[in-house]
Amino acid sequence: MSAALSPVTIEVVRNGLYAIAEEMSVIVMRSARSPLLKEAGDLSSALTDAQGRLIAQGRDIPIHMGVMGFTVKEFLKRVPAETLRDGDVWFLNLPEVGGNHLPDVKAVRPDFFEGRLVAYAIKLAHWADIGGALPASNVPWATECYQEGLRIAPIRLFSKDGPERHALDFVLSNLRGRDEREGDIFAQFAANDVAGRRLHELFAHYGAQTVAACFERLHDESEEQMRAALRALPDGAWEGEDFLDDDGVEDRRIRVKVRVEKRGDEATFDFTGTDAQALGPVNTTYYIACSGVYYAMKALVAPEAPPNEGCYRPLRVVVPPGTVLSADPDRPVVGGNHETSQRVVDAIIKALAQVIPDRVQAGGPTTAGLLILGARMADGRWAVYYEVHGGGEGATVGKDGASAIRVHMSNVMNTPVEVVESEYPLMVEELALRPGSGGDGRHRGGLGFRRAYRVLGPDVTLTTMIERRIVPPYGLFGGKDAAPFRITLNPGTPRERDIRGKETMKLAQGDLVLIETCGGGGYGDPSERPAALRKADRREGYVA
Repeated sequence: MSAALSPVTIEVVRNGLYAIAEEMSVIVMRSARSPLLKEAGDLSSALTDAQGRLIAQGRDIPIHMGVMGFTVKEFLKRVPAETLRDGDVWFLNLPEVGGNHLPDVKAVRPDFFEGRLVAYAIKLAHWADIGGALPASNVPWATECYQEGLRIAPIRLFSKDGPERHALDFVLSNLRGRDEREGDIFAQFAANDVAGRRLHELFAHYGAQTVAACFERLHDESEEQMRAALRALPDGAWEGEDFLDDDGVEDRRIRVKVRVEKRGDEATFDFTGTDAQALGPVNTTYYIACSGVYYAMKALVAPEAPPNEGCYRPLRVVVPPGTVLSADPDRPVVGGNHETSQRVVDAIIKALAQVIPDRVQAGGPTTAGLLILGARMADGRWAVYYEVHGGGEGATVGKDGASAIRVHMSNVMNTPVEVVESEYPLMVEELALRPGSGGDGRHRGGLGFRRAYRVLGPDVTLTTMIERRIVPPYGLFGGKDAAPFRITLNPGTPRERDIRGKETMKLAQGDLVLIETCGGGGYGDPSERPAALRKADRREGYVA
């Protein structure tokens, strides 16, 4: 059946699916209540076939996308497909159900055509609070998952008759910022609702058999593209490792190690040798380990292969249980999502640098660079400011790194200063590049930046969840490491103090918090950098 498909039909269906995923993300950014969604865009969208196999995704956040290839499959182990009904929207955040960490809540809608289940739409949104011990639900000192917030096993919040009010009330009663969260929930529902209508239009136009055949062809084509890309690499085995600064509880580095073995048109990523699960919240799931592998291989080996389940069939991921990459379900995981996932990617880059040195880049801001400021307002409501901070991009064989940017597994935008100052009791007093923060090399790393927040109100809590503060972004092939992150309270005053990368503290009205983000690592021997570029570096402020 699939052999008779027109190439035109396949491409129209493929791009129709991509358009649906993109529209889902736009809908949430236009209708959500929290700045974290409507400004920063901490969200992702995906579509799967009836078996839960990923068929299309938006241009969103790599951390989320690899994980969502597992979400529906794990969901169906708990909620049988035969119990689902048209119009249902189920919400969940359990890491063990194809997930990552609790704030990333997934809305899953089964979609039907002529009475038959044909696809699923998944709308992931990072909720600015999911309960737990601290505002924004990032608890640097957590030692068990229950401190991190509400754990939502799959629960139906909407049916064809509308909201399931009793279920919504249960969820919202356990969160800070109830009104804002409710607005975000309805934005996720709206995105899935539109996705359902668009899928129905696609199936109605081409017929269920043709669209289903297109799904299979899309999987097969992506698989062949990944296999062809792998065949173009030499066979061999290469190892790489990277380290977390600490876990927020114990003052020790945590190793993520990978052995990449490529044979023919398949590759295995074996994380044996990775350190045991941690006490603190940098543990993560097997799904995140896979997400890191998928991202790295798409970016470095097969960038043109459309991302779907077929694309990842030639890749095998081995993660021993009980490690920081496959922790027990009761372990805390909030930082593992955006910190440990990046260590996976950096370890793979270091391994593959030995075989494809012209495609890799030196280390960069592979961390969320997360500051959270939670304030209880005069009217009793919570204002939770959740901000990610990028840094300098690592250099490559052919170019210097860009400055003040996000890299690899994250794709979140910053919150504009005007929004920060209108929504929260904060003033941004400085936003500038950080001279001298990039690593030297034949090509130099990009610069990090400085951002200073003045606290304008009382009763404000600061939480940090940051890596690359102790272990700096690495240089490659003789390039120098970059300057690491630095966070300072009240710099230049008698009350100055250094803030740790994973810490919670109370702030007083008038306090100033300065974050100086890391630069990017250099690539190649610094002595080989042309004199003209050296002069430009000094003129343009790349040298302190």
